[in-house]
Amino acid sequence: MDNPLEAQIQELRQRGIKATVARRAVLEVLLEGPSHQSADDIATKVSSRYPEIHLSTVYRTLETLERIGAVDHVHLGHGRAVYHLGDDPHQHLVCDRCGSVIEVPNEIFLTLNKTLSDKYGFKLRQNHFAVLGRCSSCQSVSS
Repeated sequence: MDNPLEAQIQELRQRGIKATVARRAVLEVLLEGPSHQSADDIATKVSSRYPEIHLSTVYRTLETLERIGAVDHVHLGHGRAVYHLGDDPHQHLVCDRCGSVIEVPNEIFLTLNKTLSDKYGFKLRQNHFAVLGRCSSCQSVSS
């Protein structure tokens, strides 16, 4: 399908989820980017385009879309949680000096997931948090 919004709507319908105006509006904002947006930023954009959609509806819509896997939310350090579309599962590496975010495929964490499961019976929700460290640019700068 050529239209990304319609592809997302089609995915909702295939999951048996109704494509309400609020769900369409939230997906539209997420598709337009930036790729990581706070709930407040999403709500502000939706409200400016669709004043009839109440802010609480936007937040409930984000919860619903997250529950069904259409969106993910992640904590990229000490700031607010941000949302992004769930169609490309990935992990975030965040530089604790400059704040840059590097997206890496989930496969990078397969060994860690297996170790945690085998040794501790623990299942990691790796998409929910960011791994903090230093990017290559900041490593080359003296403290």
